[in-house]
Amino acid sequence: MSIPDQRPPRSVIPITPVPTDGDAELVSLYQAHQKIYPRSVQGVFARWRWLMVVITQLVFYGLPWLEWGQRQAVLFDLGARRFYIFGLVLYPQDFIYLTALLVISALSLFLFTAVAGRLWCGFACPQTVYTEIFIWIERQFEGDRSARMRLDAAPLSFNKVWRKTGKQLAWIVFSLWTGFTFVGYFTPIRELTASILSLGFGPWEIFWILFYSFATYGNAGFMREQVCKYMCPYARFQSAMFDKDTLIVTYDEARGEPRGARSKKADPQALGLGSCVDCTLCVQVCPTGIDIRKGLQYECIGCGACVDVCDNVMDKVGYPRGLIKFSTQNAMDKGWNWAQTVRRIFRPRVLVYT
Repeated sequence: MSIPDQRPPRSVIPITPVPTDGDAELVSLYQAHQKIYPRSVQGVFARWRWLMVVITQLVFYGLPWLEWGQRQAVLFDLGARRFYIFGLVLYPQDFIYLTALLVISALSLFLFTAVAGRLWCGFACPQTVYTEIFIWIERQFEGDRSARMRLDAAPLSFNKVWRKTGKQLAWIVFSLWTGFTFVGYFTPIRELTASILSLGFGPWEIFWILFYSFATYGNAGFMREQVCKYMCPYARFQSAMFDKDTLIVTYDEARGEPRGARSKKADPQALGLGSCVDCTLCVQVCPTGIDIRKGLQYECIGCGACVDVCDNVMDKVGYPRGLIKFSTQNAMDKGWNWAQTVRRIFRPRVLVYT
């Protein structure tokens, strides 16, 4: 005896043919990339960023030239299998120390991220530092944001050609200098300088100089925020280390909304408006092109540029500073003062990382 099929009948979905006339619309699954023109900004965090640029580059470019006991102070001599770090000499069998250093560095990154968010990205990451330098060079040739946008939109002319060419040449020279310094950590930099001046450098030296130069030129000159948004894994797994007591760039929505333009003498309460004048300068200065007023986003690198420019706007319109600021979600939701926010640093997660 056969058993009847108890399954419900399958529904039949009619297939609608795609129109082939001229009214068919092609929908792209990917958004076209729009070039970001970061606006220059002045303020406390802008000065801190440039201070970190100066410190990190003095260390990077100056360290290979230091001598220690008639040898280069920091030299990773792969041929002789000796790593010289000032008075310390390490051999391949000392690899365990490198392993311990990497473990400590990873845990330190977790600790720093849990406490202060992505301040490393905004102030000391090589990608951020070199992007700042390259944008500064770009401004010297092409001007600030509006001037660069007008220049890109303008037709080809002598003014456009010399400014674009000069910028590219400056980028290339700086990139070559960076690549040369990088190789100087592995080949004694004074010997490397003499070999380059006499055109007697080896193929491996020239390969790594050009390779690191190209990486610097491409990442800082062209890819810029794309590295932070799509290539760097830190932006993806940072949420696992964030909590509501992590320091982040925040927008005070309760104070700022509803946003809207108004005259400097107007009373925002009479107009039913918040403190945000909707000038969009916070978006224009952002190196990754986000609107911080939409809340925390993984693209935010915590550079504080929007904080500086918003404080400048608040000063001009006569409102208190802090509409955009470094704070935590708990501090914003519960109205904590700075002392209460700092006390939350010593929470279980941070103690475990420590």
